[in-house]
Amino acid sequence: MQILIIRHGDPDYSIDSLTEKGWREAELLAERLSKLDVREFYVSPLGRAKDTASLTLKKMNRKAVELPWMQEFFRADIDRPDAEGRTIVWDWLPQDWMKEEKYYDKVNWTDTAIMRDSRVAEEYRWVADGLDELLAGYGYVREGNYYRVEKANADRIVLICHFGVECVMLSHLLGISPMVMWHGFCAAPTSVTTINTEERRKGIASFRVSSFGDISHLYVADEPPAFHARFCEYYGKEGERTD
Repeated sequence: MQILIIRHGDPDYSIDSLTEKGWREAELLAERLSKLDVREFYVSPLGRAKDTASLTLKKMNRKAVELPWMQEFFRADIDRPDAEGRTIVWDWLPQDWMKEEKYYDKVNWTDTAIMRDSRVAEEYRWVADGLDELLAGYGYVREGNYYRVEKANADRIVLICHFGVECVMLSHLLGISPMVMWHGFCAAPTSVTTINTEERRKGIASFRVSSFGDISHLYVADEPPAFHARFCEYYGKEGERTD
């Protein structure tokens, strides 16, 4: 099977919707997705994700299943060393988290004082269990670090959600600490990540990413990518890189 994980369009967080640019991005995304054979659409319950999905669903005369665990990964806040008050878990300065080797470990990344003083482990498990339940419905049942194939298929499903939770799903599927995903990868608004099953031994499947954060639907329309989820290339640089 194939999974497409899509980040919402350029957000207006103040109203949990999209900016004018975000709506243009969503329209271009709809052009791309409408050409595909999609078994089912799934969407986060947050407005910016549902608004992004709405143009595709209208164009294809489809509906989406809303999944609570696909909301952004922000309920597990942390007491970050350099910040006042509690903050989201997936935005640390590199010198603060990289000096702790446990954060690179796919099993022990939550075994630090900062992580234990939060709901991070419980929230991660909620997302992982939700994803596994979804995949089991398509015939792929989690066993340890791989999936037992009960019903092999070539179904394509589309998940429209958020960057933080996208990285959690990928970390679970690939066996990578989400800290590495959150801080080492960047998915621009409306970017498409493609994951496929591989069954090289009968009855045993794993998931493999064939593309991450693809925004070719923006490039073909000369629509520059939004800057959200990125930081400046060097300290003190003003503005955004658009080339």
